[in-house]
Amino acid sequence: MILPIVAYGDPVLKKVAKEIDKNYPDLQALIDNMFDTMDNAHGVGLAAPQIGKSIRLFIVDASPFEDKEPELADFVQVFINPIIVEESGEEWSFNEGCLSIPGIREDILRKPTILVRYYDENWEYYEEEFSGLAARVIQHEYDHIEGKLFTDKLNAFKKTLIKGKLSDISKGKVEVDYNMKFPTKK
Repeated sequence: MILPIVAYGDPVLKKVAKEIDKNYPDLQALIDNMFDTMDNAHGVGLAAPQIGKSIRLFIVDASPFEDKEPELADFVQVFINPIIVEESGEEWSFNEGCLSIPGIREDILRKPTILVRYYDENWEYYEEEFSGLAARVIQHEYDHIEGKLFTDKLNAFKKTLIKGKLSDISKGKVEVDYNMKFPTKK
């Protein structure tokens, strides 16, 4: 089932999400719906807060980046209760966007390598290192469950430049080809 993606301005996007356990109701159906929603919106990641659920869950499908990093051809994963233990290396810039903030893309600095502890959809525990674009996608989605958006990483000047666009997004004054829920749409 394709779910509406919550737009910029909704308070759920600024909350630190709560951990879940194995008994979370209909977890597999939720994960399946998140993949359907992300695929429909042509995204490479989707965090539960983006569909209005303040829980520590996100999914990634970095396969669209396989032309840049061939090892990402089959990189599709579920992250439950993840913790980024370490970020390392020299920060590098990459142009990021977000399904909750359509039409805005900005260069964002992130560390190239991360160490993450998480559970997958089968509640198998992992401690894994990721690098390159996989790490970047994971960091972006991880920020969502920490109540942060990529626009929070912009300097004051850039934030001022996009302030009007962000306001328009929260009011639903934006063209998108996927289902969205706008916090202040009249």
